[in-house]
Amino acid sequence: MRLCRFEHEGQAQCGFYTETLIVPLAVLAKDRGVSVPESCSLLPLLPGGEAHQQVLGLQKELTEDDVARLGLPVDSVRLLVPVPDPSKLLLLAGNYSRHIEEGGGKAEERARTFPYVFMKPPLTTLTHPGDPIRIPAISPDHIDWELELAVIIGKKCRGVSQADALNYVAGYTVINDISDRKFRPNPGRAEREKDGFFDWLHGKWHDTFCPCGPCVLPADELADPQTLDLKLRVNGETEQDGSTAEMVFPVAEIVSFISSFVTLEPGDIISTGTTAGVGSAKGKFLKAGDQVEAEIGQIGILRNPVAAEEG
Repeated sequence: MRLCRFEHEGQAQCGFYTETLIVPLAVLAKDRGVSVPESCSLLPLLPGGEAHQQVLGLQKELTEDDVARLGLPVDSVRLLVPVPDPSKLLLLAGNYSRHIEEGGGKAEERARTFPYVFMKPPLTTLTHPGDPIRIPAISPDHIDWELELAVIIGKKCRGVSQADALNYVAGYTVINDISDRKFRPNPGRAEREKDGFFDWLHGKWHDTFCPCGPCVLPADELADPQTLDLKLRVNGETEQDGSTAEMVFPVAEIVSFISSFVTLEPGDIISTGTTAGVGSAKGKFLKAGDQVEAEIGQIGILRNPVAAEEG
């Protein structure tokens, strides 16, 4: 069963998540006469965490009557980013061949290349479900969406094999990798060879440009992360419609590759790239007043409004 972080009556908590109701874990544990960690972190509750077996026990005994009796309506709480302070927020560029092709490129054979990985500043880009994506005043006209499957690391790892990599994954969530396609600092600048790359990279870094959530699907409930449907809608209109089966580099290979030169820590997030259907390929971009729904099958729907940057 999916888990989430949420705020209710001013207190951050963890709970079991459904589309309509959230069962607070502390309330359920008290009802059952057992104890669970008082921390509002999901990491101890997920595979690899010290309280995972306790959570499995509570989940096994949870009934529909329990959900109805103890559950809080989703619209009565504030959903929170599943991991608020990862030490690393890593994302992949060009990991779906259809997305590469819609941008005018050509996907190389996997054996002849390697994943392109970049980072976002987590504390200022990670955005709670329901909170607005802010259109930056400095560059407002070409703000795009990218629906992505995100991997949450559960155990410290370095140099893991592809065959063993999924054993270090705690769970999966949804990310919307918001991108400014035309960010161009200092328009009167003297051009340099690498300007285009850094324009692209800096265009990923605006505040609020990484909505994440609404929940986490524990890794032990998903045998194969390459089987998930992807759909992104803007104002109810489907813009992206694909599957994680399209990845050039699958999740296990991504974790193995990154861990070959970077130590991954519990709570680190890896976002695995996007499928075709981004706005830049159609000349469509986000504007204040839009509503975005990023959906991954078996996980859930990440909903965020779009608003102008506050002055």
